[in-house]
Amino acid sequence: MFDKLKDIQNKFIDVEKSLSDPAQISNPQRLQELSKTHAELSPIVTAYKDYQQLETAIEETESLLTEENDPEMVELAQEELVDLEQQIDALTESIKLLLIPKDPNDEKNVIIEIRAGTGGEEASLFAAEVFRMYTRYAERKGWKVDMLSANATGLKGFKEVVFSVEGKSAYRLLKYEGGIHRVQRIPTTETSGRIHTSAVTVAVLPEAEEVDIQIDEATELRIDTYRSSGPGGQSVNTTDSAIRITHIPTGLVVTQQDEKSQHKNRSKAMKILRARLQERKQAELDSERAETRRSMVGSGDRSEKIRTYNFPQSRVTDHRIQFSSYQLDGTLDGELDPFIERLTTADQVEMLKNVES
Repeated sequence: MFDKLKDIQNKFIDVEKSLSDPAQISNPQRLQELSKTHAELSPIVTAYKDYQQLETAIEETESLLTEENDPEMVELAQEELVDLEQQIDALTESIKLLLIPKDPNDEKNVIIEIRAGTGGEEASLFAAEVFRMYTRYAERKGWKVDMLSANATGLKGFKEVVFSVEGKSAYRLLKYEGGIHRVQRIPTTETSGRIHTSAVTVAVLPEAEEVDIQIDEATELRIDTYRSSGPGGQSVNTTDSAIRITHIPTGLVVTQQDEKSQHKNRSKAMKILRARLQERKQAELDSERAETRRSMVGSGDRSEKIRTYNFPQSRVTDHRIQFSSYQLDGTLDGELDPFIERLTTADQVEMLKNVES
């Protein structure tokens, strides 16, 4: 760990020198990169300097103990030593957390896709409840939610709903929500009172920018326009405003028809396409690095059963961390922090093992 800290300290010194170099200042992109690196390394370097000062203070106090004969001074020095050792232990744990590699996507906005799975109409109704859960959570955080596309059912459910969430640390907090969410309850359509199990699949994708995913629109995309179908206001389903974009190299297809404007539909479709291409790219990287991949806590694997919402017991259980809350109504109203905080901690514990090894 201390070899890493020395390397970081040396890198920080180099970055500071570069920031005062007129040649670097004249390059806005390079200056932005250096400033970002400086901001990321600064807390680690400050903590390491504090550690070194504590280390020096401990050495001086231990030296005093070997030389001092006055009983009162010895007692004071021993108390001081205990306090310094407690401080350095706490600081060591803080430094370990600072050394955990930052997820480059943590500060990005997200695109969330919710799809009804097993359970028919009941799964569609639960998909709508999960959508509301995330919109309420976003409201609590002061984030902006923008509907990108939706395939609604007659009973106010969703077969599929895709939306973006914009706000500080949106991906960092929501990335643990990817996977299968299961509900156990008596459906309103059930006459015999039997408990049914239904499920929805949630995918949480960091919003990809043009610099993240390069697409040659002239050669890699096939874009078709057609007339929107289904209910809509004037001109929604009377003009060729709907868009279908096919990414030829991967075969990925995105359709968008919710807006009256073809331009707006195209913009939303491209946003979804970039996010899905980014997800595919990340999945390939994870596969290549399988031996060093971190715990499944934050993997966002959409095939993993992560949480069960049990209505008869008013219980929500997250299977990854074996944590249950009996505040079902509150959870579905967006009170997700008890889960997200524990998932974050569990993830950090797993990653700390790599820092310490």
